[in-house]
Amino acid sequence: MTTSKPEHFLDITDLVCPMTFVHTKLLMERLPVGAVAEIRLNVGEPLKNVPRSLREHGHEILSLKPEDGAGEDGPYRLVVRKR
Repeated sequence: MTTSKPEHFLDITDLVCPMTFVHTKLLMERLPVGAVAEIRLNVGEPLKNVPRSLREHGHEILSLKPEDGAGEDGPYRLVVRKR
């Protein structure tokens, strides 16, 4: 996967589904095509649903990994390019 430095950041760790994707979708709608965003999200439903929904909407997942020092229990950092 090609990585790019994120130009935008969204922390959805204080939200629950479906609001996690609602806020993510609103961010993506505001971005120009080709923009890169980093989204901080929790394990569980957000980790499962947000990347899947972004792919379904045609966006490119550049990376998805645990936050530095957080381990597999999260939070995670998702980097996505708007398509």
